[in-house]
Amino acid sequence: MRTAIWTSIAATLGAEIASGQRGPGDRLPTEAELSARFGVNRHTVRRALADLAARGLVHARRGAGVFVQDGPPLNYPLGRRTRRSQNLLAAGREPGRRILSLETRRCNAAEAEALRLPPGAAVHAMEGISLADGLPLAVFRSVLPAERFPDLLPALREETSLTAALARHGVPDYTRADTKLTAKRASATIALHLRLREGDPILRTVAINVDAGAQPIEYGHAWFAGDRITLSVTPD
Repeated sequence: MRTAIWTSIAATLGAEIASGQRGPGDRLPTEAELSARFGVNRHTVRRALADLAARGLVHARRGAGVFVQDGPPLNYPLGRRTRRSQNLLAAGREPGRRILSLETRRCNAAEAEALRLPPGAAVHAMEGISLADGLPLAVFRSVLPAERFPDLLPALREETSLTAALARHGVPDYTRADTKLTAKRASATIALHLRLREGDPILRTVAINVDAGAQPIEYGHAWFAGDRITLSVTPD
């Protein structure tokens, strides 16, 4: 029985990855380039790439191409003092952040309950993308009480972390009071930001951080790319 062409192409590319010819994070040639190299149509190339993806050897980034898998998912501890930058540095990754929006608005019912605020109270809301070595890791939203931190927005623009911005406003330390983890499917917007396909698996965390007096200061959501991270709940 003849070997299917797409199987042969997948085997060739897989061997190139295994030998180190194509290293972690390298972008594969485009579908057009692979079609020309192997003398086949793009449908055949797509089947080969789908096979490599199913085996965990490559992953697609929307609008960017197909890349060799970076290795095992990043281990990201969730404990009483969860700090994004510290977690990434401890894993040997360079932390980054891209802010999508910063605004002061009225809180919704869930935010009021989490932050122990009266209905309709003013809150600061920051939305953005967490990066690890330049690769999108999570989309996040942080909501904080505006009355307590009236001048927080400029600090959020200037500082590289929420921890540093809060330290400038009299909160040198804070702890995690509650975290909820839920498996989800990426919406079109989340998928675009994380360079995933709509419907790909993601992990959502919903958390409340409190100050030394147990007063809630942040109500946060994060949507993590499911294939890039392992969330570890630590008993600290």
